[in-house]
Amino acid sequence: MAKFIFVTGGVTSSLGKGIIAASLAKLLQSRGLKVTIQKFDPYINVDPGTLNPYEHGECYVTDDGAETDLDLGHYERFLNTPTSQANNVTTGRIYQTVINKEREGEYLGKTVQVVPHITDEIKRRMLMLGEKGFDIVITELGGTVGDIESLPFVEAVRQLQWEMPEEDCLVVHLTLIPYLSAAKELKTKPTQHSVRLLSQEGVRPDIIVCRTEKPLSEEIKRKIALFCNVKPNAVIEAMDAGTIYEVPLKMLQEGLDVIVLKKLQINGYSAPDLGKWRGFLDRLNYPKSRVTIGLIGKYIELQDAYKSILEAFIHAGAVNQCKVQIVNIHSEYITDDNVAEKFRELDGLLVAPGFGTRGVEGKISAVKYARENQLPFFGICLGMQMSVIEYARNVLGWKDAHSTEMNTATSYPVIALMEEQKKIKKKGGTMRLGAYPCSITKGSLANKIYGTTEISERHRHRWEFNNNYLEDFERAGMIPSGKNPQTGLVEIVELANHPYFIGVQYHPELKSTVENPHPLFVNFVQAAKWFADTKAGAVAAMAETV
Repeated sequence: MAKFIFVTGGVTSSLGKGIIAASLAKLLQSRGLKVTIQKFDPYINVDPGTLNPYEHGECYVTDDGAETDLDLGHYERFLNTPTSQANNVTTGRIYQTVINKEREGEYLGKTVQVVPHITDEIKRRMLMLGEKGFDIVITELGGTVGDIESLPFVEAVRQLQWEMPEEDCLVVHLTLIPYLSAAKELKTKPTQHSVRLLSQEGVRPDIIVCRTEKPLSEEIKRKIALFCNVKPNAVIEAMDAGTIYEVPLKMLQEGLDVIVLKKLQINGYSAPDLGKWRGFLDRLNYPKSRVTIGLIGKYIELQDAYKSILEAFIHAGAVNQCKVQIVNIHSEYITDDNVAEKFRELDGLLVAPGFGTRGVEGKISAVKYARENQLPFFGICLGMQMSVIEYARNVLGWKDAHSTEMNTATSYPVIALMEEQKKIKKKGGTMRLGAYPCSITKGSLANKIYGTTEISERHRHRWEFNNNYLEDFERAGMIPSGKNPQTGLVEIVELANHPYFIGVQYHPELKSTVENPHPLFVNFVQAAKWFADTKAGAVAAMAETV
């Protein structure tokens, strides 16, 4: 039987419940246990698929096509194991399921209520992963204790805590210990109130993890333990870290995993094997070189919108022992007139995914600059489509070439709505989602990067390369080096007469992990290093000549 850990949060949002959950899972996994994590979100949307990135950050997509919370990306990056539809559940999905059952008569005429019908469905979803062969299931509850929308989830945890044997269920509560600079003191009162609020809902925390800017003294830990009714060794300090990847080691130092194992009465576990993790951190913290990559998008003021891309660059930089400096450049403010000045210091250029017309012309200008100036280029999803449009306009000479997403009246719809999407009216959960196979042309750049001709990558899009123009592009020098073997959909484009120019229709950033950095990002950083070295060599030669 699986054992269950519930992670709740108090005082304020954005404390890092997902990172604490993933770090604990990593430590338990490193001791030989089979662990998974799930996220329960209290909003009424069925999934994040229709949410604006400004509302919720990026939408993370799993192999089975689930549009999920971005915390699932952290789970996969830390554990190096895929998640699925079952790992992310929202209030909307819970209510949708219960209402469908009511319409089907499953409740036999009973009055449908939050308790027991909604809470029973929440509990069923919470326990479902425990039937998949895992030793431990960690469940993160989104939101903050005290929020109205979180109450059914907290109630479900209360019921499970009451129903299960004590050694099978454990609650970790993440809270904040603020530092008041005027008083030069850490204050425990917000934590006391948070735990009291949780206790009023009938849930008692077994472990309290305290986010803090300053170290917690033993006196403060004892005070928290006394007023929050836990043992002193169950008060865990979570100091701010330089990178999220240091948090597992900080939690190891605090003994979080050992306390959990003792409370769950798990014996016979091995010592933690974190050799690969420590090696990654050594390379990350002590780089031997630096490159500057321009990230071109329209949500650059909100870094969570590109969370997986940014993390993939961290993984790739560590492999190359290189510090990847990201420069965020808003595509809405890029023009042919200012692009050279904006990109002057860059060693590489990534045009990010997205939807809609805003900032599109700036992305096209960015692609043109990278193509003409031999700047390493990487386009993802919409970024790949922009590279096709730019090539059509400036190489093939089709000046009004465009995507029908932005211009339905274009004479050259080189990017068009996928055939199966044309009859779809509902927006949620209807894109081309999840993992699909791709066959790569032997001898191509993509083939050299992947080292194989058959891959599988995750997708999230409605528009595609229009194969009616495929031969025109091939004759003009753009290589469709990757295609879906069933539909012929173009998945990868590249240029032969360029040091590194590649665009992909899928989202490779979603599969990059600490232990398996994505090869496209690894090779892109390598190309940027080559460009930086070449540029530095040219400057040195010029100085020597002068």
